[in-house]
Amino acid sequence: MDNTNISEVLGVLREEIKKFSVPIVSEVAADRDPYKVLISCVLSLRTKDEVTKKASLKLFERADTANKMINLNESEIEKLIYPVGFYKTKAKRIIEMSHKILDEYGGKVPDTIDELLKLKGVGRKTANIVITLGYSKQGVCVDTHVHRISNRWGYVKTKNPIQTEFALREKLPQEHWIEYNDILVTYGQNVCVPISPKCSICTIEKYCPKISVLKHR
Repeated sequence: MDNTNISEVLGVLREEIKKFSVPIVSEVAADRDPYKVLISCVLSLRTKDEVTKKASLKLFERADTANKMINLNESEIEKLIYPVGFYKTKAKRIIEMSHKILDEYGGKVPDTIDELLKLKGVGRKTANIVITLGYSKQGVCVDTHVHRISNRWGYVKTKNPIQTEFALREKLPQEHWIEYNDILVTYGQNVCVPISPKCSICTIEKYCPKISVLKHR
């Protein structure tokens, strides 16, 4: 797969994923609130979407801004977000980054990757999600699904998500940058799964060389 057919492939998948649930962070991002996007993304790390959704809703009912969040203590946040993965660490990080946003950024979540990376607990994946979904700015968010599928397609040849991000920034037409993550994450959760992907129902199978796929359904 290359740039002669990537737009066609993404067009097919754009329609195909409508039958599936969107990632929870994208659902939270519907109102384009950078703070809620940031916090829900932090909660989602190493956590299933259904757990992240419940935790995000419970937390945002109590505090949906940095000002409100710092009025909660770690124990309160822990109880609200449990059982997300590493909930104790995440509660601490949420309070720390909320204070930093208020103290150093005037209460406004940073809108550049470099500044977002200064927030403890924020990596490139989270930073890209915040600028794309929170600020509608160009970015390329890469998680394990995006990394796996991009390599499975042979669109890139990389060893880790960070390499994949920079390879996609070089190769992927910019018009697809923001949507690429949502499309591949949704498809990767439901069809192009990590082990034994469901190739028999894949609507783009003819384009896919199935690189490193040992078994499929």
